[in-house]
Amino acid sequence: MTISKRNNKYYCRFQINGERHNYLCKNCKTLNEARLYEAELIKKISDIQNGISEPDKITLKKLVEYFLNYSFLNKKSYKQDVYRSKIILDYFGHNRYINTIKAFDIEKFKGFLLSNICGETTANRYLENVSKMYNLAIENEWCNKNPVKKESKFKLKNYTVRYLTKTEEKRLLKAFDKLPNKERYIYLKEMVIVALNTGFRLGNIRNLKWSNINLEFRFIELLENKGNKHIKIYMNDTLFELFSNKKRESEYIWINPYTNKPYFKIYNTWNNVKKIADLENFRFHDLRHTVGTRLAKTGVAPTVIKEILAHSSIQTTMRYVHTASEDMKNAMEKLWKQKKRYVRE
Repeated sequence: MTISKRNNKYYCRFQINGERHNYLCKNCKTLNEARLYEAELIKKISDIQNGISEPDKITLKKLVEYFLNYSFLNKKSYKQDVYRSKIILDYFGHNRYINTIKAFDIEKFKGFLLSNICGETTANRYLENVSKMYNLAIENEWCNKNPVKKESKFKLKNYTVRYLTKTEEKRLLKAFDKLPNKERYIYLKEMVIVALNTGFRLGNIRNLKWSNINLEFRFIELLENKGNKHIKIYMNDTLFELFSNKKRESEYIWINPYTNKPYFKIYNTWNNVKKIADLENFRFHDLRHTVGTRLAKTGVAPTVIKEILAHSSIQTTMRYVHTASEDMKNAMEKLWKQKKRYVRE
């Protein structure tokens, strides 16, 4: 605890549970008054951190901690929730009371996300996190209203699913060989190959363990994934060769040598590779779309594709899987010929 005086004003500085605090001692004219002011602040902040503050005085930091504990126990997206929660706390302020955040503040937050962090789709994920935090707060009677309304989320437009052509795939894989220190990025090239031969989501690939790989019977089995589904994918020759020739250096297949953990941030390298390959408007997730599209093009039934991609509903499958343009052309030609026959008759 430290009291200092600058420009005839008193300031206090102290630390509670590893968190530093600096405040102006408002309306304090003597050192004793500043000390009393500091003591009141320390008690007030300690009460908040220990959860014994008044219901309408819960800080965002306390709510985020509660939310992350819930996320750890109940969600597969815990790591993403941790990252997003940091952005949320930095924007609104760790010690801001949750009852002071209104719908207007949420709208400003949306503008901040679009300008500095992400696009509309990912911004909706941030809003979902904030909304869940407030629903938890309401359940605990910490507040009465959720500032995130149904209309707060961005209305996303329907879009054409992007997928790789065979020519683009060749450019993408060759682009890795043009990276400086290309040996360092072999892990990402292998992840891309796995994505193109399984349709797995990035999170599943990033967290693949050797215990998921069965080389004897040639299959990959996932038990922890979005929707908690049991996914079992046959291993084709490409994957069998990849995993057979790879050294086992950890329980995870790809381990970051600098962190000793699975790779989490891949997007800087991914963006560089896309630039070299001259791929526009293409995301890692579109590798999954590529698998669905190619399966449909070879005549695989949508119900089978649904199982391979582990979709919850056939509607999701039909959104991802697009009929090849040549097949559409043939279908329309058949319709035209049918119409022409009717006219003649």
